[in-house]
Amino acid sequence: FCPICTLPIPLQMNEHSSFMTCCMKQICLGCVLTAQKRGMFDCAFCRTPTPIAGNDADVLTTFQTRVAKKDPQAILYLGRAYYHGTFGLQKDTRRAFQLYTEAAELGSVDALFSLGNAYEDGVVVGQDMAKAAEFWTKAAMQGHVPARANLGWLEGQKGNHDRAARHFLISAKMGHKRSLETIKNCSWQGLQPKSSTRRH
Repeated sequence: FCPICTLPIPLQMNEHSSFMTCCMKQICLGCVLTAQKRGMFDCAFCRTPTPIAGNDADVLTTFQTRVAKKDPQAILYLGRAYYHGTFGLQKDTRRAFQLYTEAAELGSVDALFSLGNAYEDGVVVGQDMAKAAEFWTKAAMQGHVPARANLGWLEGQKGNHDRAARHFLISAKMGHKRSLETIKNCSWQGLQPKSSTRRH
């Protein structure tokens, strides 16, 4: 949900919103545009001047300030920066995993999803599909749509087609396009997908 207009942000959220590093809020593009039409080019939520594009040092300083205050969203995004090696940071997947764990302990649903992905990928920790399913289930129970879709994919791989269909139907109703495509492409005689549609 957008913290300004309180309307749900459609999936894929990154296509319909802007992430503000100053306050760690996801603002819908409608609110960003409205603020800009009124002459406000700072953050639409907290009114902090936005860092100049390409100035990684300012963004990283903002992240670290919020991390020091135990902001779970900031911890998650710092973890993603370490995972991908962005904002001038050296790629460090172990540090990213630690930050995901800390963010999840502080209540970040996205961090639970990222932990599930880490166990599924097996890059940082050994591949453990049971642990991946555990984290995706925790995230899905709190409304995380891509986690729900991943559970559908996992159940389909196990041959539990009824459970897979339920997961895909729930995530499709919540706006996940790939789940809808998976449902469309399934032959309803056993729900065998014609093409593999997996992961966020």
